[in-house]
Formats: sequence, C-alpha cells, structure tokens
Amino acid sequence: MDHGTTRRGTLAGMGALGLLHAAPLLAAPSLAAAPATRALSNPAASTGAQRLYAYLWSQYGRRTLTGQQEVGRSANGGQPELDYLRRTTGRLPAMLGLDYIDPADNDAVNERAVAWARSGGIVTLCWHWGAPDIGTGYENSKKDFDVAAALRPGTPQHVAMLRDMDQVAVLLAGLRDRGIPVLWRPFHEFSGDWFWWGKHGPDAFKALWRLMYDRYTRVHRLTNLIWVLGWAGQNVDAAWYPGRAQVDIAGADIYVQDHGNLAPMFAQVKAIVGDTLPICLHENGPVPDPALLGPDSDWLWFMTWHSRWLTGADQNTPDLLRRYFASRRYVTKDELPAWLKA
Repeated sequence: MDHGTTRRGTLAGMGALGLLHAAPLLAAPSLAAAPATRALSNPAASTGAQRLYAYLWSQYGRRTLTGQQEVGRSANGGQPELDYLRRTTGRLPAMLGLDYIDPADNDAVNERAVAWARSGGIVTLCWHWGAPDIGTGYENSKKDFDVAAALRPGTPQHVAMLRDMDQVAVLLAGLRDRGIPVLWRPFHEFSGDWFWWGKHGPDAFKALWRLMYDRYTRVHRLTNLIWVLGWAGQNVDAAWYPGRAQVDIAGADIYVQDHGNLAPMFAQVKAIVGDTLPICLHENGPVPDPALLGPDSDWLWFMTWHSRWLTGADQNTPDLLRRYFASRRYVTKDELPAWLKA
C-alpha cells in the first residue's frame, strides 16, 4: 500500500445488485475433479496449496472471504486489528494478511502465519521490498532501483536483488516445511509508479515477476505458494499481465471513500483474465457493502488495510462492520471448513 494522497481515488458508476444466496460450505474439494483450467500454475504444488485453491474456486462467484491486514509487530505482542474485529463484530476474518516489511519481525511474522493457519485461518503474505541497493522497509520500497541493471546477471544490482529474493525464499520455505499454504502477493500495485518495481514499465515488471516465479518454484521449490497478482486500480492494463502460466489469482485495489462494490475495477480485471482466474480485492479501506456484490463484482475476498483504514470513522464504523461481518455473503473464520487447518 502507498499511503500518499496521490493514489487515493474514486471510481464512478458502481452498479448495485442484490445479495446472492449463499451456498453451503463444501467438504474438502476433490483434486481429481478440479478442471484443468482451475489447476495451480505450479504443477508441483503441494496438496495443501491445491486443496486451498480448489476451495477458493468453490467460493468464487458465490461468497466473498473476509480479510484483514495486520499492522505488524506491536509493543505488547498483540494483534490489534484482530482484537478490534473480535470485540466489534464477535467474529474474525477468514484471511490474515502479513507483510515481510521489517527483517527484525520476519521470524515472528512466520510464527503468526503458522498460528493462524493451524487455528483454521487462511494466510496471505505481501512484501514491501525496499530497493535492494538501498535498504529495507516501506520508505525504501518507494525509492528507485535500476531494474534494467538488476535483470542483467553479474551486475551489483542483480546480486543485491537475488540476495534479498533468496532471503525471503528461506522464510517461505520455513512455512512450506511446516505445511502452511500461502497466498503469495509479491510486487503489489505493480502498475502504479510509487514502488520501485512499477517505475520502469510493464516489460520490466513482467521480467521481475517471471524471474521470481522461476527462482521460487524451480530453484527453491516453494510448492506451498498460490501466486496472487495485484494491479493498482488506477491502471489496470493488460500490458502488465505476466500470463496464466505464472499466475493463480488476479486482483486490483483502489482506496475510496464509500462502501460501493468497485464493479468498474472488477470489470477491468475480468476483461484481462476472463474466467481463467478468480479475482480478489487485494486491499481496501472501506469494506464493500455485501448487498451490492454480485456477478459484476464477485470479489473472491477483500483485505482491509490496517490501522486507521480499519478503524477510522471515515472508513468503517463499528455498526457497519458488525452488520457486514454477519452477512450471508461474507465468509468469516468460523465458517471456514475444518479441513483447512494446517
């Protein structure tokens, strides 16, 4: 997420459709019955990743999973967003969003991911990757990095990029070895110009994506990853699409001031990926009104950003969160099938 005002925009013309009737939750999906077009991009994907992906497909177009991004390390060791949702709604989100943003917290991020998965929740991870030749952290992720040089083997930039990539691969391997499937969302908001991976155009971005995909699947054998591609909503352009062979879920985000269904942005993503991928709202401030979701806005999940984007009076009121989390359209953690427990 970029916290600057430049990326906070609104989308006009949001349609409103009635609430879809929720279908009952299914038993563990049969992998043999899954259509080939709904298979994970990595043919060596773990059984856990395959089953999670099959479950997500089973919900797509019928229900929407609730999600919450955590703020990260807190002074008292708590998880303030989850605690707030539990107090406010009596429920927890189906998905917990974590971030490899602070190396000092990354081992603890993994522990929180394991605890969440083993308690029956779904884990998604992003990475605010600081420019490799500058340093880690959010502010450094917005500084420029010579991607063209980094894509040439033997350059200092290439060495620095692979160093960082491999360090995070070790973290993801730790989750693989503990049986945790991960919705992996690297290079988020790639079609914007605020992070270094989006500053050099679509061809450079696609080369980065393909390099990471190959290195993580072939070299590091990260079989637990489900690859989530997330456009910036200001620029949902097919020129940035790496292709179905290296993507499992597509999404977009934009931060708005209302609880509309963001149907125009959904349509933009669907125009690129069609029915080959489920489509998610991979970040949000105001939670979309579940009564407005339907065929023109069948978001697989939403992922509310942390801190004020959850609790601010201009974002989500307690009464609204209580009503939305109780809706039939939204899946909360208590409604996830028990077999998802890692």
